[in-house]
Amino acid sequence: MSVIYDRVALIGLGLIASSMFWAMKRGGLAGEVTGYARSDATRATARRIGLCDRVCDTVAEAVAGADLVVLCVPVGAMGDVAAAIAPHLKPGATVSDVGSVKAAVIQAVGTHLPDNVHFIPAHPLAGTEHSGPESGFATLFDNRWCLLVPVEGTDPDALHRLSRLWQGMGANVDTMEADHHDLVLAVTSHAPHLIAYTMVGVADDLRRVTDSEVIKYSAAGFRDFTRIAASDPTMWRDVFLTNKDATLEILGRFTEELFALQRAIRTGDGDHLHAYFTRTRAIRRGIIEAGQDTDAPDFGRVKAVR
Repeated sequence: MSVIYDRVALIGLGLIASSMFWAMKRGGLAGEVTGYARSDATRATARRIGLCDRVCDTVAEAVAGADLVVLCVPVGAMGDVAAAIAPHLKPGATVSDVGSVKAAVIQAVGTHLPDNVHFIPAHPLAGTEHSGPESGFATLFDNRWCLLVPVEGTDPDALHRLSRLWQGMGANVDTMEADHHDLVLAVTSHAPHLIAYTMVGVADDLRRVTDSEVIKYSAAGFRDFTRIAASDPTMWRDVFLTNKDATLEILGRFTEELFALQRAIRTGDGDHLHAYFTRTRAIRRGIIEAGQDTDAPDFGRVKAVR
């Protein structure tokens, strides 16, 4: 790949931003990458590990002259960050983001940006339960999807250029309308996270009764819930507050399904349970066939070698 943007600014230096930097460097996609984080400690860590070609102490310095600015902060902070960078943006620059909610981000960010820049929201469907500048790695986006959510009047050339960047970082790219994106993500990500947080919370209450046996004898199902529930609390708080309607709709449907299963268990309706589990099992096969996970035993975890 050749250089797509001469200068890219990453605002917020957590898992996604750090992975973007390493992926851009792997592919030679950017001439220079600047970075900014609000925390002095985060900026110091970034400098220590060589994250970004230049770590800046102000957001204005980071975005000055940048051809692409990517907001990698929690969705609740997007509006304030957009207001801070707006006076310092290069005319013709593209501003994007990586938030997992799109309608609220478009509203919060779009109102602050000048007319002479391109605003193209984005959402890479990739991540881990880890956060912070040291958690990123170049292959995070390989064969994962990045959804671009162009707003009305988006410049086709700017959209194509951003798409090429994400493809260069290893991602598959698709476009989607904002409200539809938020509903889809409520199903595939937001509601599952809330359910995982809830189940781990229930287990924490029970742990006090069972003398930590819940932790000691954790089976794979609960263990995987705890992995999901270990995700960044600030990010997920903001996700639920900004994607309220779609998440509540999906949780309502989930509750109806749960009541139906409760009834089947209570009445001993084994046929209903077996048919339901057979149908849902097919979803797992579809995810594997789409290349979005592995069918290796134990989710392909690498066993520790002592």
